[in-house]
Amino acid sequence: MTTKTALVTGANKGIGFEIARELRDLGLNVLVGARDPIRGKEAAAALGADFLQLDVTDPASITAAAAQVEVLDVLVNNAGVLLERGALPSVTPIALLRDTYEVNVFGVAAVTNAFLPALRRAPAARIVNLGSGLGSLHFTSDPSHVYGQNPLLAYNSSKSALNAITVAYAAELRSTPIKVNAADPGYCATDLNFHSGPRTPVQGAVAAVRLATLPADGPTGGFFDEDGPVQW
Repeated sequence: MTTKTALVTGANKGIGFEIARELRDLGLNVLVGARDPIRGKEAAAALGADFLQLDVTDPASITAAAAQVEVLDVLVNNAGVLLERGALPSVTPIALLRDTYEVNVFGVAAVTNAFLPALRRAPAARIVNLGSGLGSLHFTSDPSHVYGQNPLLAYNSSKSALNAITVAYAAELRSTPIKVNAADPGYCATDLNFHSGPRTPVQGAVAAVRLATLPADGPTGGFFDEDGPVQW
């Protein structure tokens, strides 16, 4: 049986590293996608995986990376940024909004488009987008919910957009064996939030790994955490 191949973007640390580790433990050939070649190679070596240089904001980097992969069974769009530090929407610089979307939104679409031919060559590929509960309009519109008390204009809206992207690609690919879903890792302690979250990256990887290894009768076009569907 041919070994499946998975690419995890931003896999040199945090949740991405744990997703890559768990997929590697499941027997997949894992490509550690990372912008920094030193950190990327170190992470790949630690995992017994392969390094793939990939800057999700650089079209040339994306094209070069995609050219190296003939068949891809799993794409985990994990790379993401949180650039604002509690600023109110009205004082969030537009430049920061653009920089956030470059990674969290445009980067996901660009990488997915570039690798889609390789995903189509796989028997039944899976695409997983790393979302956030802060992207849930249901949660953030509720003033009594903890997420409703954190109106981060750039990050929250970028993750809401990511949910919409997930639905759009799932609709386009619904007639194929490819499944596209978004995973909510929960509030995990990572560099993204100065390690302030109560959950570990290992816990944060659970939903993504599950969606990356869905059976043929699994869902597509949904938003899930480790316990099941998350409200949009």
